[in-house]
Amino acid sequence: MHWQTRRFRIDLSRPRVMGIVNVTPDSFSDGGHHDEARAAIAHCERLVAEGVDILDIGGESTRPGAPRVDADAEWARIAPVLAAAVTLGVPVSVDTWKPEVMRRALDAGADIINDVQALQADGALAAVAGSGAGVCLMHMRGEPVSMMALADYEDVVAEVAAFLSERARLVRAAGVSADCIALDPGYGFAKTAEHNLTLLAGQQRLAALGYPLLVGWSRKRTLGDITGRPVEQRLAASLAAALRAVSAGALVLRVHDVAATVDAVKVWAAVDGATIRPIE
Repeated sequence: MHWQTRRFRIDLSRPRVMGIVNVTPDSFSDGGHHDEARAAIAHCERLVAEGVDILDIGGESTRPGAPRVDADAEWARIAPVLAAAVTLGVPVSVDTWKPEVMRRALDAGADIINDVQALQADGALAAVAGSGAGVCLMHMRGEPVSMMALADYEDVVAEVAAFLSERARLVRAAGVSADCIALDPGYGFAKTAEHNLTLLAGQQRLAALGYPLLVGWSRKRTLGDITGRPVEQRLAASLAAALRAVSAGALVLRVHDVAATVDAVKVWAAVDGATIRPIE
């Protein structure tokens, strides 16, 4: 399997690591660490040195309860970091739900649009259709400020699978090639800890939809609920969740701790007998 993006055809014969670059003051784990452009660019360079496969740049926090940021402010945060990131030799994703930011990011060379709202906003599909960009469609209900009030499911695995399947169908109908699409179950987004664990246990049903599965377990609150650890002490739990997700079909891991995850994936791939090949 592969994931086609604008500049890169990402080989998914082994799991790939997507490094988080939050250019925000209020993200749940690393808010304020890289909200100045020079620090964020240095972080991108460090992640590439650590072996990251994809960079994911975000200018608006999507933590539970996070307030919205207008498009101009979001773009002002992202623009200088994106301009530097696209020169580093790896695919670059922009994490946004706003069509205006998507268009600007694609004009500036972004390879992937990673949308927590699965391109449901008015104009989002039009912004990416025909661009050749890779897209990631995530499951979430509502908005970050209200989503946890909507965490109510009869069968969380079946409902997430149905949503993602339908969004992929509609995105393809709008002109996006099937090999450009990845899916994200949205762990932690409008889901309780019990929902997240049930979804992980049934994740093979999502992988069976036929698109690359991208997951984000890094430092999530559910891991804190299980271990009792604060956010800065959840590396071991994050690695355990990531490898459990890989064993259930995940092909892209969106993480904060790149070096440790790259090592964990190398061991998993070596044991599994996968051939490690660079992105072409």
